[in-house]
Amino acid sequence: MAMSYIWTAIVLISVLGGYVLGNGSAVASAALEGAAAAVKLSISMAGVLCLWNGVMEIMHQAGLLDKLTKLLRPILKLLYPAFAKDNGVMEPLSANVSANLLGLGNAATPMGIQAACRMNKGGGNVASDAMCMLVVCNTASIQLIPATVAGVRAAEGCASPFDIIPAVWMASIFSVLVGIAAVLICRRIWRS
Repeated sequence: MAMSYIWTAIVLISVLGGYVLGNGSAVASAALEGAAAAVKLSISMAGVLCLWNGVMEIMHQAGLLDKLTKLLRPILKLLYPAFAKDNGVMEPLSANVSANLLGLGNAATPMGIQAACRMNKGGGNVASDAMCMLVVCNTASIQLIPATVAGVRAAEGCASPFDIIPAVWMASIFSVLVGIAAVLICRRIWRS
């Protein structure tokens, strides 16, 4: 709710500032151009998201997600030892990680929420260590194929939208490692 007020204030200040400074027509023109660009980008991104969500569904139907789940399970057991034997948590967690590996944060989110709900069964309103780890790993996810970012770049006319892959790999691996370290350090600090 607070973000609604912040965005509304930003828009009002911009419009009022534009009219006070005599640039009212430029503000109106920029608003219309921005709206048109947003619609164009949204339509371009819809195609990319449909493609990669379709790839995820094909992987699921072909049994590849199950194999990926088995492949990820040893790593996930280390990060989430309390839920190592709970398939109700491990399956959506594996799907979340798989979607993030493909750079599909929008597809990963529902699966992450499902895993968090299972982790919170009977936990009240307090986030457990595992839930904190989930939020960090989901937010700072490793992306092998940055589909969403490449889609935005392609929509904006980039000739080679996937040329960012090495930088994305380095940045995402580093951010996940730092995030995991931060969770482990905070866990120790708050327990003592």
